[in-house]
Order: sequence, then C-alpha cells, then structure tokens
Amino acid sequence: MSLIHVLGKVARSGARRAIAVRFLVDTGAVFTVLPEAIWHRLRLTSERTAEFTLADGTTITRGLSECRFTVAGRTATSPVVLGGPGDAALLGAVTLETLGLMVNPLSRELLPMRLILSAALA
Repeated sequence: MSLIHVLGKVARSGARRAIAVRFLVDTGAVFTVLPEAIWHRLRLTSERTAEFTLADGTTITRGLSECRFTVAGRTATSPVVLGGPGDAALLGAVTLETLGLMVNPLSRELLPMRLILSAALA
C-alpha cells in the first residue's frame, strides 16, 4: 500500500489569508491534524479538548478547533486537531467527507464522492 499526499490550503474561518499545506491522507484518522506551527500562524484557538489513543496505547489530549480547507478545488469548513510540535499534517475522514472527496483504493487518488440524499417517507 502506498501513501497518498495532497496539497491543500487552510485558513481560519472568515479569514482571507490561507496557508499551503502538504497533507498525508489518512482515511483511518477521524479528524484532520494541523502541526503546531501551522495552527499558530492561522491564530486558531482551542474550542474544546479531546483524548486520543496513539498506536502504542498512550493517551494524549489535544485541542480542537475548525478552519476552512481547500483541496482538489473544493472548499469546506471542518473540525481540526491542534497538533503538537512533532505532529504531521494529516487529512482525516471527516474533512474528506465534508469536501465530498474519497480515496480510490486501486489508483490511490482523490476522487469526487457520490453524494446520496434520502428522504423520510411520511
């Protein structure tokens, strides 16, 4: 299995200034992670905290915020984990779905997702 990296832009909600970021696409991660240097430049602040379990079983606490993402020509607001100094830029499943994107498991590329809307019957 190969890794997928994509270029994207992130901006604080309501701000015009965006920062280019190279993300590792991680469909196994629920949330997107921004490294500390990036979210500091965007002046993001923690709106709440959440606990995360690392692969080795260690539990860490990180702040959560939200920002605007532009990836593959699509823009949307999504929650983001405010990473620590050594954390990598990861593009997680919530942001991918919010952008209407998915990973093709064979070609390992981002593709538009087929969006389905169902209605409740009265």
